Amino acid sequence: MTWSPTSWKQKTATQQVAYGDPEALARVVDEMGHLPPLVTSWEIEQLKAELASAARGEAFVLQGGDCAESFDDCRSEPIAAKLKILLQMSLVLVHGTRKRVVRIGRIAGQYAKPRSADVETRGDVTLPAYRGDIINRDAFTAEDREPDPVLMLRAYERAGLTLNFIRALTDGGFADLHHPEYWDVSFAQGAARARYEEIVRSIRESLHFVSAITGVESEVLRRVDVYTSHEALALPYEQAQTRQVPRRAGWYNLSTHFPWIGMRTAQLEGAHVEFHRGINNPLGIKIGAGMSTEWLIGLLDALDPDRSPGRITLIHRMGAKNVQDKLPPLVEAVRSTGRTVLWMCDPMHGNTETTPGGIKTRRFDNIVDELEQSFSLHTQLGSRLGGVHVELTGEDVTECIGGSRGLAEIDLERAYKSRVDPRLNYEQALEVAMRIAGHLRGST
Repeated sequence: MTWSPTSWKQKTATQQVAYGDPEALARVVDEMGHLPPLVTSWEIEQLKAELASAARGEAFVLQGGDCAESFDDCRSEPIAAKLKILLQMSLVLVHGTRKRVVRIGRIAGQYAKPRSADVETRGDVTLPAYRGDIINRDAFTAEDREPDPVLMLRAYERAGLTLNFIRALTDGGFADLHHPEYWDVSFAQGAARARYEEIVRSIRESLHFVSAITGVESEVLRRVDVYTSHEALALPYEQAQTRQVPRRAGWYNLSTHFPWIGMRTAQLEGAHVEFHRGINNPLGIKIGAGMSTEWLIGLLDALDPDRSPGRITLIHRMGAKNVQDKLPPLVEAVRSTGRTVLWMCDPMHGNTETTPGGIKTRRFDNIVDELEQSFSLHTQLGSRLGGVHVELTGEDVTECIGGSRGLAEIDLERAYKSRVDPRLNYEQALEVAMRIAGHLRGST
């Protein structure tokens, strides 16, 4: 079927906004189309090969970052904090899995968020919903909530600045893995703390052993690859950075290495599936409790007709209460097709709840429960869970209940910073990694 970066416009596009000035939108898309790409095709192809390796069981994938990035957080401290926790989590997972870990940040482009309602009402005032900094502004005024195409340029600029800083950090020694003693595991109590301190000690000794045997401190331990990802929701933005490159066939979305499609935009005849079927990037597909086997197989046929290794990652997000019933039929259906896909678990989105006080949160125990159930189910079904997808921050926020420090509902208001969904803080994220590592090594 004929495809172009604009063929999505012939389909029904959900979760999109109507811009008041179509000519201004066209000018912004045209300008972005002439700006340098944010990522390169060879980085994309390298990630695709790594994801294919993970699907074969040779690597494990860690994907994490903000639920929705804010322009205001395009600063060195928050970026460095997110990179630090990703690196620390990945090293814990290397220790636990004895496999390479592929690091993918929800970063440098996660500026748009789907909404369940098009409008928001406060008192007697009803305005368009806030859809992320790439679309409109959070302040509850008519002017701020008006979709502004110039914000796509601001998103491109901040994504570029973020990527530049990440690359400078990873190339300049920030990712040096020789110093796990700098980690803070003081959040852990009792036996858990002793186990975590033992993990850190073991990692440090392993690194020193490698250095002693080789006679050098290997550069591979000082530099790591960090890929970017975001939900490809705002189609004009994605279209603007989609292009052909020299010496490669086909089209690449060069706004990110790894775009994904959410459940709300995964209609088989919809605009988002139409756009994604024509790009060469590896693709993520979020699948929730409402996903049928027929729908999922239809998505696989539409998005990966050639069954390309590393092309498709299925990120299931069922919720701890639903995973036992909802996941097995989907795994069985995919296996019956003979496809090899990468399965990942997103234990965050299916476990979101609202407190009596109206604060959106997630319970740490439910997050871990869904992860552990998912690992067990894949093993029972002869499948493999090859990665985890979490919303996190390296900061000391209080947005999710539970964890070793026992954050309670009363603590949420102390440092709740997210504009959209609750995230794991530094301690909770590192604890999740250590729990996964313990599970994969057969410990409790």
